Amino acid sequence: MSVNKEIKRVTTHTLLKLKQEGTPISMLTAYDYSFARLIDEAGIDAILVGDSASNVMAGHETTLPITLDQMIYHAASVIRGVSKALVVVDLPFGSYQGNTKEALASAIRIMKETGAHAVKIEGGAEIAESIKRIVDAGIPVMGHLGLTPQSIYKFGTYSVRAKEEAEANKLKSDAKLLEEIGCFAVVLEKIPATLAAEVSKSLLIPTIGIGAGNQCDGQVLVMHDMLGLNNTFKPRFLRQYLDLHDQVVGAVGKYVSDVKARSFPSESEQY
Repeated sequence: MSVNKEIKRVTTHTLLKLKQEGTPISMLTAYDYSFARLIDEAGIDAILVGDSASNVMAGHETTLPITLDQMIYHAASVIRGVSKALVVVDLPFGSYQGNTKEALASAIRIMKETGAHAVKIEGGAEIAESIKRIVDAGIPVMGHLGLTPQSIYKFGTYSVRAKEEAEANKLKSDAKLLEEIGCFAVVLEKIPATLAAEVSKSLLIPTIGIGAGNQCDGQVLVMHDMLGLNNTFKPRFLRQYLDLHDQVVGAVGKYVSDVKARSFPSESEQY
Protein backbone atom coordinates (compact mmCIF):
# COMPACT_ATOMS: atom_id res chain seq x y z
CA MET A 1 0.00 0.00 0.00
CA SER A 2 1.43 3.38 -1.03
CA VAL A 3 1.51 6.06 1.62
CA ASN A 4 1.23 9.70 0.54
CA LYS A 5 3.88 11.62 2.39
CA GLU A 6 2.14 14.63 3.85
CA ILE A 7 3.69 17.96 2.91
CA LYS A 8 4.50 19.88 6.06
CA ARG A 9 3.31 23.45 5.79
CA VAL A 10 5.44 26.30 7.02
CA THR A 11 3.65 28.29 9.72
CA THR A 12 4.44 31.35 11.82
CA HIS A 13 5.57 28.89 14.51
CA THR A 14 7.98 27.31 12.00
CA LEU A 15 9.64 30.68 11.42
CA LEU A 16 10.03 31.20 15.17
CA LYS A 17 11.64 27.76 15.49
CA LEU A 18 14.02 28.52 12.62
CA LYS A 19 15.17 31.65 14.45
CA GLN A 20 15.65 29.71 17.68
CA GLU A 21 17.70 27.09 15.82
CA GLY A 22 19.76 29.75 14.05
CA THR A 23 18.55 28.56 10.64
CA PRO A 24 18.07 31.48 8.21
CA ILE A 25 14.59 31.98 6.71
CA SER A 26 14.24 32.23 2.91
CA MET A 27 11.53 34.48 1.46
CA LEU A 28 10.70 35.73 -2.04
CA THR A 29 7.86 37.69 -3.57
CA ALA A 30 5.36 36.15 -5.98
CA TYR A 31 2.26 37.57 -7.63
CA ASP A 32 0.79 34.78 -9.79
CA TYR A 33 0.03 31.05 -9.78
CA SER A 34 2.78 29.88 -12.16
CA PHE A 35 5.74 31.50 -10.41
CA ALA A 36 4.33 30.76 -6.94
CA ARG A 37 4.20 27.06 -7.85
CA LEU A 38 7.84 27.09 -9.01
CA ILE A 39 9.10 29.02 -5.99
CA ASP A 40 7.20 26.74 -3.60
CA GLU A 41 8.57 23.65 -5.36
CA ALA A 42 12.11 25.02 -4.93
CA GLY A 43 11.68 24.92 -1.15
CA ILE A 44 11.15 28.54 -0.15
CA ASP A 45 10.06 29.04 3.48
CA ALA A 46 7.78 32.02 2.89
CA ILE A 47 6.26 33.92 -0.02
CA LEU A 48 5.40 37.60 0.16
CA VAL A 49 2.61 38.80 -2.09
CA GLY A 50 4.09 42.27 -2.07
CA ASP A 51 2.55 45.58 -3.01
CA SER A 52 5.63 45.67 -5.24
CA ALA A 53 3.15 44.11 -7.70
CA SER A 54 2.30 47.77 -8.32
CA ASN A 55 5.78 48.17 -9.84
CA VAL A 56 6.67 44.84 -11.42
CA MET A 57 3.22 43.66 -12.53
CA ALA A 58 1.42 46.93 -13.28
CA GLY A 59 4.31 49.24 -14.22
CA HIS A 60 3.62 51.98 -11.67
CA GLU A 61 6.47 54.13 -10.38
CA THR A 62 5.58 53.50 -6.71
CA THR A 63 3.64 50.97 -4.64
CA LEU A 64 0.93 53.51 -3.80
CA PRO A 65 -1.56 52.96 -6.69
CA ILE A 66 -2.27 49.25 -6.11
CA THR A 67 -5.68 48.61 -4.52
CA LEU A 68 -6.92 46.12 -1.95
CA ASP A 69 -8.98 44.36 -4.64
CA GLN A 70 -5.88 43.99 -6.82
CA MET A 71 -3.82 42.64 -3.91
CA ILE A 72 -6.58 40.10 -3.21
CA TYR A 73 -6.49 38.99 -6.88
CA HIS A 74 -2.72 38.47 -6.79
CA ALA A 75 -2.79 36.73 -3.40
CA ALA A 76 -5.56 34.31 -4.39
CA SER A 77 -3.57 33.41 -7.53
CA VAL A 78 -0.44 32.74 -5.46
CA ILE A 79 -2.26 30.61 -2.89
CA ARG A 80 -3.50 28.27 -5.62
CA GLY A 81 0.12 27.51 -6.55
CA VAL A 82 1.45 26.86 -3.04
CA SER A 83 1.41 23.67 -1.00
CA LYS A 84 4.15 24.30 1.57
CA ALA A 85 5.29 27.93 1.97
CA LEU A 86 3.82 30.46 4.39
CA VAL A 87 2.07 33.14 2.31
CA VAL A 88 2.11 36.72 3.63
CA VAL A 89 0.17 39.51 1.89
CA ASP A 90 0.87 43.24 2.00
CA LEU A 91 -1.91 45.51 3.14
CA PRO A 92 -1.70 48.20 0.43
CA PHE A 93 -1.49 51.94 0.93
CA GLY A 94 -4.85 53.40 1.95
CA SER A 95 -6.30 50.15 3.29
CA TYR A 96 -5.26 50.58 6.94
CA GLN A 97 -4.03 54.12 7.63
CA GLY A 98 -7.51 55.63 8.10
CA ASN A 99 -8.50 53.92 11.34
CA THR A 100 -8.26 50.62 13.18
CA LYS A 101 -11.69 49.48 12.00
CA GLU A 102 -10.69 49.94 8.36
CA ALA A 103 -7.38 48.16 8.97
CA LEU A 104 -9.13 45.15 10.50
CA ALA A 105 -11.72 45.03 7.71
CA SER A 106 -8.94 45.05 5.08
CA ALA A 107 -7.02 42.26 6.84
CA ILE A 108 -10.17 40.16 7.19
CA ARG A 109 -10.94 40.55 3.46
CA ILE A 110 -7.44 39.34 2.56
CA MET A 111 -7.66 36.30 4.85
CA LYS A 112 -11.21 35.34 3.81
CA GLU A 113 -10.97 35.99 0.08
CA THR A 114 -7.47 34.66 -0.64
CA GLY A 115 -6.73 31.86 1.83
CA ALA A 116 -3.45 33.58 2.76
CA HIS A 117 -1.78 32.89 6.10
CA ALA A 118 -0.77 36.37 7.31
CA VAL A 119 -0.66 40.06 6.41
CA LYS A 120 2.21 42.56 6.42
CA ILE A 121 1.90 46.21 7.44
CA GLU A 122 4.41 49.06 7.15
CA GLY A 123 5.13 51.27 10.15
CA GLY A 124 5.76 51.34 13.88
CA ALA A 125 4.17 53.22 16.79
CA GLU A 126 1.98 55.27 14.42
CA ILE A 127 -0.04 52.21 13.41
CA ALA A 128 0.34 50.14 16.59
CA GLU A 129 -3.38 50.27 17.41
CA SER A 130 -4.31 48.90 13.99
CA ILE A 131 -1.78 46.06 14.29
CA LYS A 132 -3.02 45.22 17.79
CA ARG A 133 -6.63 45.10 16.61
CA ILE A 134 -5.74 42.78 13.71
CA VAL A 135 -3.65 40.48 15.92
CA ASP A 136 -6.40 40.41 18.56
CA ALA A 137 -8.77 39.19 15.83
CA GLY A 138 -6.52 36.17 15.32
CA ILE A 139 -4.77 37.33 12.14
CA PRO A 140 -0.95 36.96 12.10
CA VAL A 141 0.86 40.22 11.29
CA MET A 142 4.38 40.73 9.94
CA GLY A 143 5.77 44.20 10.61
CA HIS A 144 7.93 46.31 8.30
CA LEU A 145 10.42 48.97 9.43
CA GLY A 146 13.25 50.99 7.91
CA LEU A 147 12.58 52.02 4.33
CA THR A 148 8.81 51.76 4.03
CA PRO A 149 8.02 52.30 0.33
CA GLN A 150 4.42 53.38 0.97
CA SER A 151 5.90 56.46 2.67
CA ILE A 152 8.20 57.30 -0.25
CA TYR A 153 6.78 60.78 -0.74
CA LYS A 154 7.41 61.54 2.93
CA PHE A 155 11.02 60.31 2.68
CA GLY A 156 11.58 61.80 -0.78
CA THR A 157 14.22 59.16 -1.53
CA TYR A 158 14.81 55.40 -1.53
CA SER A 159 18.19 55.82 0.22
CA VAL A 160 19.26 53.95 3.36
CA ARG A 161 17.17 54.71 6.46
CA ALA A 162 18.11 55.01 10.16
CA LYS A 163 21.69 56.16 9.64
CA GLU A 164 21.16 58.98 12.15
CA GLU A 165 20.95 58.18 15.86
CA ALA A 166 17.41 59.52 16.40
CA GLU A 167 15.90 57.46 13.57
CA ALA A 168 17.92 54.38 14.62
CA ASN A 169 16.61 54.69 18.19
CA LYS A 170 13.04 55.03 16.95
CA LEU A 171 13.47 51.93 14.77
CA LYS A 172 14.78 49.95 17.76
CA SER A 173 11.85 51.01 19.96
CA ASP A 174 9.38 50.37 17.13
CA ALA A 175 10.79 46.86 16.64
CA LYS A 176 10.33 46.11 20.35
CA LEU A 177 6.81 47.54 20.24
CA LEU A 178 5.87 45.37 17.23
CA GLU A 179 7.06 42.31 19.12
CA GLU A 180 5.13 43.32 22.25
CA ILE A 181 1.83 43.85 20.43
CA GLY A 182 2.05 40.45 18.76
CA CYS A 183 3.77 40.63 15.36
CA PHE A 184 5.25 37.21 14.50
CA ALA A 185 8.14 38.71 12.44
CA VAL A 186 9.38 42.04 11.11
CA VAL A 187 10.93 43.05 7.78
CA LEU A 188 13.91 45.40 8.06
CA GLU A 189 14.45 47.23 4.77
CA LYS A 190 17.53 49.15 3.69
CA ILE A 191 19.07 49.99 7.06
CA PRO A 192 22.72 49.73 8.22
CA ALA A 193 23.80 46.11 8.75
CA THR A 194 25.07 46.83 12.29
CA LEU A 195 21.67 48.24 13.31
CA ALA A 196 19.83 45.28 11.74
CA ALA A 197 22.12 42.86 13.61
CA GLU A 198 21.46 44.68 16.91
CA VAL A 199 17.68 44.64 16.38
CA SER A 200 17.72 40.97 15.35
CA LYS A 201 19.58 40.00 18.53
CA SER A 202 17.23 42.06 20.70
CA LEU A 203 14.04 40.40 19.46
CA LEU A 204 12.56 36.96 20.11
CA ILE A 205 10.64 37.15 16.81
CA PRO A 206 12.47 36.72 13.46
CA THR A 207 13.72 39.63 11.37
CA ILE A 208 13.63 39.38 7.57
CA GLY A 209 16.13 41.64 5.86
CA ILE A 210 16.23 43.31 2.47
CA GLY A 211 19.31 45.46 2.12
CA ALA A 212 19.92 45.03 5.85
CA GLY A 213 22.99 42.75 5.99
CA ASN A 214 23.39 39.05 6.68
CA GLN A 215 22.74 39.03 10.43
CA CYS A 216 18.97 39.21 10.04
CA ASP A 217 17.13 35.95 10.73
CA GLY A 218 16.07 35.71 7.08
CA GLN A 219 16.21 37.42 3.72
CA VAL A 220 13.61 38.54 1.18
CA LEU A 221 14.02 39.75 -2.41
CA VAL A 222 11.63 40.73 -5.17
CA MET A 223 11.47 37.71 -7.49
CA HIS A 224 11.61 39.81 -10.69
CA ASP A 225 14.84 41.43 -9.48
CA MET A 226 16.71 38.29 -8.42
CA LEU A 227 15.71 36.46 -11.63
CA GLY A 228 16.92 39.37 -13.76
CA LEU A 229 13.54 40.07 -15.36
CA ASN A 230 14.09 43.70 -14.46
CA ASN A 231 17.51 44.66 -15.83
CA THR A 232 17.39 48.34 -14.87
CA PHE A 233 17.16 47.91 -11.08
CA LYS A 234 20.55 46.97 -9.63
CA PRO A 235 20.97 48.19 -6.04
CA ARG A 236 23.93 47.03 -3.97
CA PHE A 237 21.82 44.60 -1.91
CA LEU A 238 20.50 42.69 -4.95
CA ARG A 239 22.12 39.43 -6.07
CA GLN A 240 20.86 38.50 -9.54
CA TYR A 241 20.66 34.71 -9.87
CA LEU A 242 19.52 34.61 -13.51
CA ASP A 243 19.44 36.95 -16.49
CA LEU A 244 15.91 36.22 -17.65
CA HIS A 245 15.63 39.59 -19.40
CA ASP A 246 18.17 38.68 -22.07
CA GLN A 247 17.03 35.03 -22.21
CA VAL A 248 13.36 35.95 -22.71
CA VAL A 249 14.08 38.69 -25.25
CA GLY A 250 16.40 36.27 -27.10
CA ALA A 251 13.84 33.45 -27.10
CA VAL A 252 11.01 35.70 -28.31
CA GLY A 253 13.28 37.19 -30.96
CA LYS A 254 14.10 33.68 -32.23
CA TYR A 255 10.37 32.82 -32.31
CA VAL A 256 9.65 35.97 -34.32
CA SER A 257 12.37 35.16 -36.87
CA ASP A 258 11.22 31.51 -37.16
CA VAL A 259 7.63 32.62 -37.79
CA LYS A 260 8.76 35.18 -40.39
CA ALA A 261 10.89 32.52 -42.13
CA ARG A 262 8.05 29.96 -42.02
CA SER A 263 10.39 27.55 -40.23
CA PHE A 264 7.87 27.34 -37.40
CA PRO A 265 5.81 25.23 -37.28
CA SER A 266 7.79 22.47 -38.96
CA GLU A 267 6.28 19.31 -40.43
CA SER A 268 6.68 17.49 -37.11
CA GLU A 269 4.88 20.33 -35.33
CA GLN A 270 1.68 20.17 -37.37
CA TYR A 271 -1.21 17.75 -37.73
